[in-house]
Amino acid sequence: MKTATAWATETSFDAIQNAYRRLLKELGDEPSTLVVSFSVNYDPNLVLKAIRELSPNVPVQGASSCLGAMTQDGFHSNKGSGLSFFGILDPEGSYGVSASIIADDAKQAAKDALEQALVAANCAGEVPAMIWLTAAPGFEERLMEGIAEVVGDGVPIAGGSSADNTVTGEWKQFSGDTVYDNAVVVGAMFPSTEIMFAFHSGYEPTGNKGKVTKIAGRTLSEIDHRPAAEVYNEWTSGLISKEIAAGGSILAATSLHPLGRVAGHIGKIPYFQLTHPNAVLEKGALSLFTDLAIDDEIVLMQGSVDSLVSRAARVASSAKEMNPLKSSEIAGALIIYCAGCMLTVKDKIDEVVHGLKEELPDTPFMGSFTFGEQGCFVGGENRHGNLMISVLLFTY
Repeated sequence: MKTATAWATETSFDAIQNAYRRLLKELGDEPSTLVVSFSVNYDPNLVLKAIRELSPNVPVQGASSCLGAMTQDGFHSNKGSGLSFFGILDPEGSYGVSASIIADDAKQAAKDALEQALVAANCAGEVPAMIWLTAAPGFEERLMEGIAEVVGDGVPIAGGSSADNTVTGEWKQFSGDTVYDNAVVVGAMFPSTEIMFAFHSGYEPTGNKGKVTKIAGRTLSEIDHRPAAEVYNEWTSGLISKEIAAGGSILAATSLHPLGRVAGHIGKIPYFQLTHPNAVLEKGALSLFTDLAIDDEIVLMQGSVDSLVSRAARVASSAKEMNPLKSSEIAGALIIYCAGCMLTVKDKIDEVVHGLKEELPDTPFMGSFTFGEQGCFVGGENRHGNLMISVLLFTY
């Protein structure tokens, strides 16, 4: 098992291919699988062409990331342009990647993509050690349900929803030789060594909570039989008063004040999956980036810039504690860091990278900035959330 990263901030074909050449040189061979993270300033067809000229058959899983990416070398974004490769060389393992257009049935799309990925890994009918999930935002819960119908609930899922720089739907995904804008891409991983993972947020619960009493999809109309925006505004001491009057985006305003649901407990201590309110709609409804259900208990959460800066390293530490290992035994890491969190701490993003480097010394890692995060909690619950951090560690 060996991993490596390479990156670029220029968008030309030569810059992309030179970065991929550096990855090949660092690995010493073609990767067993390749994960690519790129800002939407890049032409994904050009990225694929740069890869395929040198590695015609490598399994590749790509998705757009907000403003760029991060690796152990730093935060890679030049005026919103950045790209990174994460390659895994594991000749004794098996890896398969496949995609399916979501269309009208997200659950079926995920099932199709996973089944094709298992075939591509030469492991049809087998249960992978990990599923790396990449998709267009909007249907994550259905996608995860589809995966569970194929391999059960016991296979950990990690990954993130593709993003753009302006929340205007420019996100892209790719697999094989095809670029998509509304697909699910599934990576089935059968590594030859152990993997470890963690899924957390940098937020704490407040005393404000209520029940969902009216919901349609991702539109939350009522909390405790009152307009949801009105209740949220009370909980946050008038944070969105202007938007209640006029409607509109609250994405930036609410990034330190999401809603949480209990996903499970460690002893008597709950852990939470988060939901980011993104807009005030008609009649005081809130638009969300996750599904909720009638009678869900939701809690106002709170965070700070400092908590978000330090949290990525702490999630990496939690992953290491799954089976306590020395840092020297970790071969590499894939990290999903919410784009909303990244934008909130952008002036301190170098501190995020520094914290990860301290926790994962001399270890290649790649972080993507996503519009939705998927991960597996310590209790084994696979969940989709917002403003979360998901870490996957590979070992020697």
